[in-house]
Amino acid sequence: MSRTGRNVWLVTARELKAYFATPLAYIFIVIFLILAGAMTFFVGGWMDRGQADLQPFFTFHPWLYLFLVPALSMRLWAEERRTGTIELFLTLPVTMVEAVVGKYLAAWIFTGIALALTFPLWITVNQLGNPDNGVIAASYIGSLLMAGAFLAVGSMISATTKNQVIAFVVTTAVLFVFTLAGSNVVLDAIRSFLPATVVDIVSGFGFLTHFQSIARGVIDLRDAIFFASVIVLALAANALIVDLKKAE
Repeated sequence: MSRTGRNVWLVTARELKAYFATPLAYIFIVIFLILAGAMTFFVGGWMDRGQADLQPFFTFHPWLYLFLVPALSMRLWAEERRTGTIELFLTLPVTMVEAVVGKYLAAWIFTGIALALTFPLWITVNQLGNPDNGVIAASYIGSLLMAGAFLAVGSMISATTKNQVIAFVVTTAVLFVFTLAGSNVVLDAIRSFLPATVVDIVSGFGFLTHFQSIARGVIDLRDAIFFASVIVLALAANALIVDLKKAE
């Protein structure tokens, strides 16, 4: 393993250990599982549909992440800046990029653990019928990619403030805009006063549109590139912001 990879892993392991050292990790996981189950069974009417699939389960993932991911990402850098531990953290023998990527990967892995714990639903749907497991697997991958993009944006915004509440509110607002950017509600509203080229650009930034495309069972390279680009750009901005504000 290269030095960079080793340093990123050390930061990731340190942050993951910190998550599970407090009740925060368990509270987040329990709330995620309860809300995912409630929306699947009661709001999505999974059992009443009579179809062996997990479409109602994945339909609500963008809205779950819209509130739960900001709650997770708001502390990534805001807490470090508020308590002043960011100076101590950055004295570790790691580069700024390694620190940013390590903290981000810890949050993403943690979110992946919470998502993986929904596996009983996958087992249940296979017991009840003969679902297309390829579509379900693609939906899980799409959900994880979307969560990664949400976390990258949240981490970037967390680096701009010392107040976790502000980080949560701003992240939620920004993600809400990006989630609905490609929906018909937004596109129909802007078509009347914006040229078609701009409308197409706006539709391309919709997280919901790209996730729904993957959830249909086809992992289009364009959707994967979109989420990867959001992650890379947000983390690059994250590193720049932390570097600029580390002395504040």
